[in-house]
Amino acid sequence: MKQYYIYILSNKNRTVLYIEYLKRRIDQHEKGFGSSFTKEYNAIELVYFERFKEKKIAKLRERQLKNWHKEWKWNLIKASNPKLETLKLIITRL
Repeated sequence: MKQYYIYILSNKNRTVLYIEYLKRRIDQHEKGFGSSFTKEYNAIELVYFERFKEKKIAKLRERQLKNWHKEWKWNLIKASNPKLETLKLIITRL
């Protein structure tokens, strides 16, 4: 079964947030081929992600989170990652 992801990246100082969809993009960001925003602010550290079974639901969640206030996003991140550590997204293929 295929899985879909949304993720939130931040920079080393945890001063910016970047929300996106799909794991493939994380690799691009780390190699400097992501968006101009992540390049400008060096937002390449994974601090949060969610997994979905349906692409449509993942895209809806991405749009929802992008519309949230920054404080709400930080509260969401801190609920599952209180130390704001850099996470590794491990995707298994079934």
